[in-house]
Amino acid sequence: MKESRLFRILIILAGVMGADGVILAAASAHQGDATRLVPASSMLLFHATGVLAVVALIERGVVHARIGLAAAFGFVVAAALFAGDLTLRHFASHGLFPLAAPTGGTLLIASWITLAVAAAWPRRN
Repeated sequence: MKESRLFRILIILAGVMGADGVILAAASAHQGDATRLVPASSMLLFHATGVLAVVALIERGVVHARIGLAAAFGFVVAAALFAGDLTLRHFASHGLFPLAAPTGGTLLIASWITLAVAAAWPRRN
């Protein structure tokens, strides 16, 4: 019951991430010097798909549920930090906070490693 609620939240967040990624891709195509929006868009789109994949893998019992959930929420937070910082730098000429994008990138790497651990960790039957 609790997992299905978390799955629903993750799917909603992935949908928002995907929509934001498309919006940023469109903005980068139609605005001059929007080079920061391209990687922001890519991170949101790639990791929205990653979140959906993790939910599916947990539901199929392929990855450890709690560790997989940590990876999925890590993707959400990290992509928001990374893309949010680059987007704010483009539109407002300042970032979220010092080193926000590198922090998001590092958290993305850690989340992918967490997903690998979730696949390797023995699951309780």
